[in-house]
Amino acid sequence: MNPSTGPTEDERRARAALTRLLEPGDGLGALAVRCWGAERTLQVLGGPDAPEPGERQDLVVAAADQGHRVTSRTWSAAQERWSTRRADLAPDRDLETIHRLGGRLLVPGDPDWPVAVDDLGGQAPLALWCRGTSTIPAVHRTVSVVGSREATQYGQQVTAQLVSGVARRGMTVLSGGAYGIDAAAHRAALAAPDAEPPTLAVMAGGLDRFYPAGNEQLLHQVAETGLLISEMPPGASPTRYRFLARNRLIAALAGAVVVVEARWRSGAQNTAGHALGLGREVGVVPGPITSAASAGCHRLLRETPSTLVTEADEIISLMPHHALPDDGLSRPSPAAGATKAGEQERAHDHLTVEELLVFEALPVRAPAEVARICSVAGLGTGTVLGVLTRLGRQGLAEQRGAGWRRGSTAR
Repeated sequence: MNPSTGPTEDERRARAALTRLLEPGDGLGALAVRCWGAERTLQVLGGPDAPEPGERQDLVVAAADQGHRVTSRTWSAAQERWSTRRADLAPDRDLETIHRLGGRLLVPGDPDWPVAVDDLGGQAPLALWCRGTSTIPAVHRTVSVVGSREATQYGQQVTAQLVSGVARRGMTVLSGGAYGIDAAAHRAALAAPDAEPPTLAVMAGGLDRFYPAGNEQLLHQVAETGLLISEMPPGASPTRYRFLARNRLIAALAGAVVVVEARWRSGAQNTAGHALGLGREVGVVPGPITSAASAGCHRLLRETPSTLVTEADEIISLMPHHALPDDGLSRPSPAAGATKAGEQERAHDHLTVEELLVFEALPVRAPAEVARICSVAGLGTGTVLGVLTRLGRQGLAEQRGAGWRRGSTAR
C-alpha cells in the first residue's frame, strides 16, 4: 500500500476476504498481514501458495520481537484452521452487499480509519465494516457506555441521565447495540443529538441483519444518524466468542469506558478489562449494595484502578487528549471471572478460546458433520476432533451418527 495514495482496491478486496477467513484477534494471521501485506497474505492463507523462505523468516523474527514463537507445528495448525474457510471467501459479494446497504469497508490508510484501534497492536482489526454515512470520531470525543443486558429500572434511568449529560457536551456515545444498558445509552444519545454522530454501535456479527432482533428499529436509527461497525463481513453470525472479541473495539474506540450496571460475571467487566489494558480510563456507577446487577460495578471499584462516577461532568473529566498505545500480540486480559457465592457458574464459562469456538459452532438439535463445524469454528479437523472429545466428556457435546451437536449439559 502506498501511503501517499491510500489503499488500492486490491488491498481493500484482500482485507475484505481476510475478515471472513480469520476470526477477530487472530494474532498469527494479523502478523502475516503486517509482514507480507494483505494481498500476499491472502494468497498464502487463502490459497495454495506457501510462504517463501524469506517470508517465513520475516514472520518468525517479527513474532520473536513480540515475545512469541512461530514453529512449524503452530504454522501447520494455523494453516489447517484457515483452510476450513477458503471455499467461503467471496469478497466481491461482501463488498457489493455492504454498498447496497449504504455502507463501506474501512481499511488502514483510509482518511477516516480510526487510528485508535491501532493501540490494540497485534489484536487490531484488519478492516471495519460500517453501515451508515457518519465517520468514527476521535477517542477524545467518544465515550463508551456499557452494562448489563438485564438492566434494572435504576440502571436505565442512570444511563439516560448520564448519556444525556455527556451528549449535550458534544460527546459521541458508543455501545454494543444489545438489550439493557446498551439500548438505553443509544436511545438517550439519539434523543440529545448534540454530537456528530450522536451514537455508534459495535456489532458482533454481519451488518446485513440487526441483532438482537428486538432492537431492529433502534439499530436502524443508529445506522441512519450514526454508524454501525463490525469486524465481521455480511452474513456472519454473532457468537459468544465474537461478542467477547468486539469488546476490545468498544474499549479502543473511546477515550473512556463507563460501566453503569454489571453483574459479578459480565461482558461489561470484560470491556473494562480491555480498557484498563489499553490505558483508557474506566468510570463505574455505584448501585444499591443489595442489587446483584451492580455487584460487578462494586467489584471493579474495589479491585481495579477505576473511578466512581455519578454525573456527566465526572465522566468528561476522564476523557484524554490522546489515547495511549499498547503494542503486542497478546490479547488484553479481561477482568477476572471468579464465581461469587450464590451465583451459578455456567457450563461453558471455563472453556478455552478453541473450546468456545467449537462449542459455539455446535447446533442445538440436528447434528452437524465435523467438516461443517470446522468451517464455522475456523479450526482444523485435528483440533476440532480433539476439542469435541473434551467437550463430550463434560457433557457439552454429543455425537449422533457421523455428526455432533450440543450435549444435554449445554441444552
